[in-house]
Amino acid sequence: MNLSYTIKSFQELSNEELYAILRLRAEVFIVEQNCPYLDLDNKDQKCYHLMVYDSQRLAGYCRLLPAGVSYEEISIGRVISAPSHRGTGVGKIVMELGIRSCKELFGVGPIRIGAQVYAKPFYEALGFVAEGEEYLEDDIPHVEMLRP
Repeated sequence: MNLSYTIKSFQELSNEELYAILRLRAEVFIVEQNCPYLDLDNKDQKCYHLMVYDSQRLAGYCRLLPAGVSYEEISIGRVISAPSHRGTGVGKIVMELGIRSCKELFGVGPIRIGAQVYAKPFYEALGFVAEGEEYLEDDIPHVEMLRP
């Protein structure tokens, strides 16, 4: 793999970058997970978008949200690995870059996520701790997790 990454505000995204992000999110979160939901939630405009590329192909992505947009704390959302890059470690790279970038962009502080329950061990390995009860979001079990 020949990985590189970039982080851009919504306003800095090119049309091609935005299209690639939305296509990947729809491919996985809506089609693959068979979950019709409104992905475009008016938060993207307030976020930074972290894109990991393998050569020129979008291999992984997440959005970085300042405190007060999704949660009281800083948060990371829409974490995704392209189906073509699963099992390669791209997801871990996306999250490690996301954690580091949140500190650089927003300062040091706790990071909260809403994790799909099946991915809980993945996030625990990155220092996140489950908080509260499991809940259904778009018929998929989730749990809030915090990285102090």
